[in-house]
Amino acid sequence: MQPIRKLAHVLQNLADSEHYLFTLADMQGAIPGVTPGAFRALVSRAEKAGLLRRVCRGLYLYPKVDHPRGLILYHAAARLRAAEFNYISLESALSDAGVISQIPLNWITLMSSGRSQIMACGDFGTIEFIHTAKQPADLADQLTYDPRCHLWRASVALAMRDMKAARRSLDLIDTEVAGELVRSTG
Repeated sequence: MQPIRKLAHVLQNLADSEHYLFTLADMQGAIPGVTPGAFRALVSRAEKAGLLRRVCRGLYLYPKVDHPRGLILYHAAARLRAAEFNYISLESALSDAGVISQIPLNWITLMSSGRSQIMACGDFGTIEFIHTAKQPADLADQLTYDPRCHLWRASVALAMRDMKAARRSLDLIDTEVAGELVRSTG
């Protein structure tokens, strides 16, 4: 079987609405014995043929299954930094909580034990990782798991502290709403 057909067959059998993002390592395991150069050419051909859609460097979407369109950036962040401690915070968490009136379009912000990095994801948007040295055990009571996003989410109080620690602009924050939310959960 031709490598592109084999890749198509493997992706068709593995992909579903929860598992639609694949790293190069995921796909390379499905096509053993192909040289690195031939594998890069194969992925390029698969992309041109519409079998794959590049999300960002090293991460591809299989478009032939239904996937939650508004959550692709979150799912991509979870896949890209699976070995790190990450949580939704800063403007993303505050916007979702209604503390910031403007919703950041196609831009998500996360705190990460990995390095700070802004990752451009083409038409999908941008993922911004901000480094934190905080340990998960120290934040356990300030985090809730968001199964839709596949990531932890900061409380309003933690997101506000992260905003100050990261020296982010506080101009758009409705301090009255933030105060009420912090008091109601504290």
